[in-house]
Amino acid sequence: MATFSAYPGDPRPRRAVETLLAEGMTVDLICLLDGKQPTWEVRGNLSVFRVPLSHTRGGKIRYAFNYAVFILLAAFLLTIQLFRGRFHLVYIHNMPDVLVFSALVPRLLGARVILDQHDPMPELMTTIYGVSPDSLSVRVLKVLERLSLGFADRVVTVNIACRRIFANRSCRAEKIAVVMNSPDEKIFPFCPSGEENLPATTKALVLMYHGSLVERNGLDLAVQALAKIRPQAADLELRILGRETPYLHRVLEQARRLGVADCIRYLGPRRLDDLPDEIRGCDVGVIPNQRNPFTDINTPTRIFEYLSLGKPVIAPRTQGIVDYFDADSLVFFESGDSDDLAEKIRFVCSHRAQARATAARGQQVLRQHAWSREREILIETVASLILPRESA
Repeated sequence: MATFSAYPGDPRPRRAVETLLAEGMTVDLICLLDGKQPTWEVRGNLSVFRVPLSHTRGGKIRYAFNYAVFILLAAFLLTIQLFRGRFHLVYIHNMPDVLVFSALVPRLLGARVILDQHDPMPELMTTIYGVSPDSLSVRVLKVLERLSLGFADRVVTVNIACRRIFANRSCRAEKIAVVMNSPDEKIFPFCPSGEENLPATTKALVLMYHGSLVERNGLDLAVQALAKIRPQAADLELRILGRETPYLHRVLEQARRLGVADCIRYLGPRRLDDLPDEIRGCDVGVIPNQRNPFTDINTPTRIFEYLSLGKPVIAPRTQGIVDYFDADSLVFFESGDSDDLAEKIRFVCSHRAQARATAARGQQVLRQHAWSREREILIETVASLILPRESA
């Protein structure tokens, strides 16, 4: 397995590793070095080699350089590892898509290849860098996506919207399996929505945002909405959790200008294992995404994390979300519209029993896509590639 991210910090590769190990496989993992972790580590049937390469945000040229170096190192390490014995399977996580070609030598020697498409790179490029969908860089990314998906034996992706995109422009739909980023029930135990999950009308309402503090996720939209509703709801509080970024400082400055800094608490980053306690301490989860090509197709894992603990969720009405949820299971606002977001916050403040009922219906969707079910899809996808060769 190869991923241009940290292990065990990146949840999707970590859960893929855990799933395959639990099924009796031996896994060699190539990933990025993060913090003080060892460069080489062996844990039972898992061997981890961490590449000392930066994953910090930067310009397109820096990303391209880091990707190129990692691809070459991954290809070299995968080839070297073949001396220990041939692989049955090489599992590649994007980004970048072309990391899949690091599996060329193992594939030539009979290994099967899975490409796990976390994100569609053309949509992410247009969102992060503001380039036109018709620009040369985006057209190149679409060509590379088509070649990469064509090289893989099977493709795994995160939701129906991404499967639809990849099937329309890069490979046949039958080749693509959807394994959602559902919360791990061991970390986010199911808690039925009830009276204890939303305060009485006289109690202050605590909103919570957690996740990446970047422009596309729209924290500034939530601050604007707070400023609009604050005169009618003085007891509102917004708690923010995530790694500190320059964007966060701009948002906090915006809050000071709008006169709502006193109702915002930045609590810093949290480990995944600590998030459930933070969610239990809030009343409503807010997904204040801006409107852009990437968030239009994204299904935020945060929605499921809030619902797992019985909390109502205010979320944008976008394709990646409405593919799973209807108007009875989430409190929807129009994506990118701070006025409508303010109105929905006001609604939850004044209709708390209805918000509880909405959360209960949202939990029905969560149950349909619990990680215990999603991991079975991953296991079946892997088994479909390697078991016929084993039995032969």
